[in-house]
Amino acid sequence: MKLSVIIPMYNESKVIGSTLETLYKTLERDFGGGEYEVVVVSDGSTDASEAIVSDFVASHPGFRLVAYKPNHGKGYAVRTGMLEAKGDFAVFTDSDLAYGADVLADVYNLHIEKNADVVIGSRALKGGGYDGYTFLRKLMSKTYLKVISIAAGFSHSDSQAGLKGFTSDAAHRIFTHCEVDRFAFDLEALMIADKLNLRFAELPVKVINHGESKVSPVKDALSMLSEVRKMRKRIKKLDLR
Repeated sequence: MKLSVIIPMYNESKVIGSTLETLYKTLERDFGGGEYEVVVVSDGSTDASEAIVSDFVASHPGFRLVAYKPNHGKGYAVRTGMLEAKGDFAVFTDSDLAYGADVLADVYNLHIEKNADVVIGSRALKGGGYDGYTFLRKLMSKTYLKVISIAAGFSHSDSQAGLKGFTSDAAHRIFTHCEVDRFAFDLEALMIADKLNLRFAELPVKVINHGESKVSPVKDALSMLSEVRKMRKRIKKLDLR
């Protein structure tokens, strides 16, 4: 199987039905039956999300639902999905398909072209990456990324875009060591990938479905900096042989 798509989900009953339909049409076109799977990970959802996914899964064999209680956080959900994935390459993206569905084939193809272990979606590589952002949100996002990159010693252009892909081997080597369940989970994964000396590639992306931002720039930046210090200390001690 070529591709696994991981969708972390928490109370997304308003969008998950249309997301699954879009994924089915796009992945059937780009990969064909049997060459992909979609793993929806319900992170303790309490609305109708799980019922919607269950109904869809019943008639679409390439789709499956992993559910647990209680809510742990997006990082926990992504980690669960990555370790459940059966594809040669696994990509996680948001339940509202913020970057669209067409980009999934682009991520996979870049992995093949560059022989990359890890592919990162980046809003910073081209001028249109922040299209649709307000000026203030764009400024805060770029400043936030710069500060976090310096604090983490992170050399890549965008640690926080919600679109990242990993080979099966890389996913298992990375996510078995991840501990962050909520904010900063993807930065933790990339920091571990860096320590493993894995091959990176970056794909220019832009948000095409703008949902309501749940980020509080000042508060979350301070929390992130505190988390980064802990992560750097812990990751430095990891024996990844």
